[in-house]
Amino acid sequence: MTVSRTYSAKEVFLTVQGEGGQAGRPAVFLRFAGCNLWSGLERDRATAVCSFCDTDFVGVDGDGGGKFRTPEAMAGHVAAMWRGRDGDPKLVVCTGGEPLMQLDRPLIDALHDRGFEVAVETNGTLAAPAGIDWVCVSPKADAPVVQASGQELKLVFPQAKAMPDRFEHLAFERFWLQPMDGPDQAANTAAAIEYCLTHPQWRLSVQTHKYIGVR
Repeated sequence: MTVSRTYSAKEVFLTVQGEGGQAGRPAVFLRFAGCNLWSGLERDRATAVCSFCDTDFVGVDGDGGGKFRTPEAMAGHVAAMWRGRDGDPKLVVCTGGEPLMQLDRPLIDALHDRGFEVAVETNGTLAAPAGIDWVCVSPKADAPVVQASGQELKLVFPQAKAMPDRFEHLAFERFWLQPMDGPDQAANTAAAIEYCLTHPQWRLSVQTHKYIGVR
């Protein structure tokens, strides 16, 4: 039976994963519109839980974006972006904004039906539905971490309200420190490297897509 539900995507595009445990892997990025920690509007940035986000997730006007009334329509749109050969492993990375505001089991199933492994990059404040193949949680400030297990925890560093020792006991397979971008990136990178050297549970995550010029 076809489920009727509208999914809103800011953009959908084919690229290579730039960071974390699947860096370098071809993937369709499905960027959902909306977030529960910031409206995405500059006027609200100063009062947002997460004030350093550099991603546009407002509206559905991005490359490949739009509104999709069924899981099948959304999954079909994702599949149309793929350019690999028949039988090649397929990956879709569900991101945002906050993807778990929209990603649900019917859409996961529809993506699986089209041969995709389903990954999610989430702030962790919402529980992930069953069926996701790769869960990446990136905690923000003092927001609660509800999704406390997965394949990787990727912490933007430094955050005064989200230091690494708050998360090191959680049930993740990999722990990454990702230097915060911006004018202090060089200092943040040096600090992240030093932390990893003295706390080897953590690995350095580099945003390689920003160096090679892809999204």
